[in-house]
Amino acid sequence: MEQIRQARATWSGNLTEGSGSVEAGTSGAFGPLATTWRARTEASEGKTSPEELLAAAHAACYSMAFSSDLSKAGFVPDRVDVTASVTFEKLEKWTVVASALEAHAWVKGIEDAQFQQIAEGAKSGCPISRALSDTIKLSVNAVLER
Repeated sequence: MEQIRQARATWSGNLTEGSGSVEAGTSGAFGPLATTWRARTEASEGKTSPEELLAAAHAACYSMAFSSDLSKAGFVPDRVDVTASVTFEKLEKWTVVASALEAHAWVKGIEDAQFQQIAEGAKSGCPISRALSDTIKLSVNAVLER
């Protein structure tokens, strides 16, 4: 069964001097969060950006995919911490060019080679990674914590 999730955004004014907000539409779990062009391209100054929200989505999705794949292999993790760093760069136009995942996982009984293999598999198995994979560079650096 398909699931549809919504978020809402508003914007007032021109791009460089205007401002807006974004909020969770389906769950109401966050927002409204303030956004500006400056927060996207310079200093965040306490405001968010579509790229930060994309990073949050990618980190959350990957942490679930990695935990699931580890568990399916018989290694239920005690914890998985993921940071996604989304790169927004001025090319011909401003473009999201990369999302780098940094994952630290506390997993008993697994060897590093199998851990790395599962980490790479989760990168391509994560739905947000699949949504991004044809357009940007994806990478994962997985650290097995002892």
